[in-house]
Formats: sequence, C-alpha cells, structure tokens
Amino acid sequence: MRQAVGRAVQVNGRTVHVEESGSGTDWVVFEAGGGMGRTCWDLVLPLLKDRTRLVAYDRAGFGRSGRTATQLSIEDLASDLVALVEAVVPGRFVLVAHSMGGLVARRAAEGLGPRLRGLLLLDPATESAPVYDTFDRTATKVDHSLAVTQALFRFRPLARLASGNIRRLFPPDTYETMLAEDFVPAGTAQTRKEIKAVAAAIPRFRAEPPDPPRCRTLLLSPSRPQTGRARHHAALTAHQRRWAKSLPDGQFESVNSGHIIQAEQSTIVANRIKHLLDHASRTDIRSA
Repeated sequence: MRQAVGRAVQVNGRTVHVEESGSGTDWVVFEAGGGMGRTCWDLVLPLLKDRTRLVAYDRAGFGRSGRTATQLSIEDLASDLVALVEAVVPGRFVLVAHSMGGLVARRAAEGLGPRLRGLLLLDPATESAPVYDTFDRTATKVDHSLAVTQALFRFRPLARLASGNIRRLFPPDTYETMLAEDFVPAGTAQTRKEIKAVAAAIPRFRAEPPDPPRCRTLLLSPSRPQTGRARHHAALTAHQRRWAKSLPDGQFESVNSGHIIQAEQSTIVANRIKHLLDHASRTDIRSA
C-alpha cells in the first residue's frame, strides 16, 4: 500500500489525520467528497509536488482520523477545516474541494476570509438544483442501501467486489489503502452520517446561502452523467453554471469526466490549481 507519512492534528476536540507533501512557498489544501478521504487526491498530488506545499486529510470519523460518537453537521466539518488550516498552514492558500466537500469548503470560506487565495470546486453539491428538492427522501434511501453495504464490507471479497468502480479509477496501492481504511464497516457508518449531514444542510443553505467566495473560484463540472440520470445531471450542471457565473470572479468549465474528476482528469485539476496560484501571485504583486 501507499506509504505516505501523516500526523494527527487536533481540531475542535476531534482528531484528524493529515498528510503533507510537496515543496515551495505556496500552499494547497484538499477537501474530499463524501465517503472519501485524503487518498482520493493521490493522482493529483504528484503533479504539484515540485511547485507547492500540499495538505490532504481525512475528516473526523473517516480513514485514519479519530472516530466520532455524534452526528457532525456540515458547519462542524467546515469549522474543523478552518481549525486544520490554522494549525497546519502558515499563510494564504488555495482550497480544492470535491462533491459534498464543496458545501464544507463554501461554509469554511466565510471563516477563512483573505487567507483564501483561490477556490477550485469539482462537481460540487449545488443546493439550489431541483435534484435537492427531495434530497431528504433520497438520503433515506441511500442510507438503507449503505446499511446493507456496511454489513457486506465485513467480508473482504465482497468489499472488493462492491468497490470495483473505484478500483478502476485509482492506482493499485491507493485502492488497497482505500479498501483497508475506507471500504470497511466503520467507513460506511461515517459515510451514512455525512449523507445525513448533507440532507440537513440543504434547507439551511437554501435559507441562508454562504457568502460568495471573495477569491477567484473555478468550478469543474463533469460532462458524463451516471447511467439513467441524464435529466438530473443536466439540471445540476445548469445550476452549477449559474452559481459560478454569479460570483464576482467565478468561472465554469465542463470537463470530459464522470463524478470523480480528480481521478479521471487529474492533469486538468492540477493545471487549474496552478492557474489559481498564478492568478493569486499576480494579484499579490499588483496589490503590493
């Protein structure tokens, strides 16, 4: 399995596992999507390690992080992200977030303020889309399905079979680490909690949306929908585009990928991170 060295960091009374790599004066922090952790960025990090310092971590309760006894909200996870940055990153940085992590990142951006140099969102959850009108019922169905998966994951051959779609996307050493840490009953239990957190957050985000990011924000949207979900995919994409265009410095881009863009289009993701770093550097020079 992969041999990256990490460390435990205390955030808000919880323990999260953090891996730091790369070199340079710039910093990039990664926020994974639901049901995934630091390992989902393994194809992106090597493309940036000679340019910038990189921080990937497992949210509380997931991967190598400490377990949680209570149900954490998106706001709790955003607070953990802010606390992690304060503990690990000495200055300003670019934040990259995938899927559910987009909700966490947008809420965290309110507390990060000028420290945030740029924001890259990969197929983020967009609460305004019609697909989320009934997400509470969707979450209940997903939870029932995950309860079965949680039981199946007690048996390694079944866990390997059920996670075949992930195995095809990642290098063998990354997948084996995911299999050992994430595709286990405890990992699925935490994924169920995060689905519930998203369901609870949707009406709050609709009632009081997070403040728009004050930095350049790039949104990458996958062009390939899941089987049987073309209509929902089109609606979500339209709302992602509308949200990105509504920002003071937002850009929308469609990429040839499925949902896990960082695995299927890691080079594009790395290049967009470099763009955000370059743009922030030019802005810093003009402001000096």
